[in-house]
Amino acid sequence: MSEALIFILDDEPDIRQMLAEALGEAGYRTLGFSRASAFEAALGTHKPDLCLIDLGLPDTDGLALVHKVALEQGAIVVIISGRAQVQDRVTGLELGADDYIIKPFEPAEVVARVRARLRSPKVSGTGGMTAQFSNWTAHFDRYVLADDTGTETQLSHAESEILRLFLEAPKRLLSRAQMLEALGGGAGESFDRAMDVRISRLRTKLREDPKNPKLIKTIYGAGYIFVGDVTWG
Repeated sequence: MSEALIFILDDEPDIRQMLAEALGEAGYRTLGFSRASAFEAALGTHKPDLCLIDLGLPDTDGLALVHKVALEQGAIVVIISGRAQVQDRVTGLELGADDYIIKPFEPAEVVARVRARLRSPKVSGTGGMTAQFSNWTAHFDRYVLADDTGTETQLSHAESEILRLFLEAPKRLLSRAQMLEALGGGAGESFDRAMDVRISRLRTKLREDPKNPKLIKTIYGAGYIFVGDVTWG
């Protein structure tokens, strides 16, 4: 039985109840919210492991909330939405969401996706919570990237997962398919594009030259490779 805490933010009571029952039967603790204001207030007293967030909220922009939670809370974020267009999915994933589930859905599907997310990343697990490379230190317990002056940059959960995957496999070619599988991601155009955007954002946070990155190299037609030396603490 898992002790993971899951926040459910959806203004439809039937959906909240359905998800709470399905997740409860799977062994998860849940708290449900119909308004973003109550959801954000609860973040001050609870630390959820995963948040299910609907985009069609009556009191705020769901996408803005996704971005805020992904960067500031360190929680896994899964969007649940009736917006089925590829661009909506891409935008949600680019803003920091880890997954995107389209309504209507079967509760079993949500439970399976939640379980997969809480188990990811499926990497070697040999690293610790801190890694040093080049002039950087990655603090995976806080989702923070610090330079050699101590200046810190916040990472989203999704960005942190990708960075950790690279750092646990330095100087090894990783295909996009391998990365998506290791990170528990879905398939399709939206996830492929979101992966590329997250890597681009990682490069920006690492202050890489986008035309000539030194740490995360693109091997065209094959994937990516992290070329730096890594020390785990």
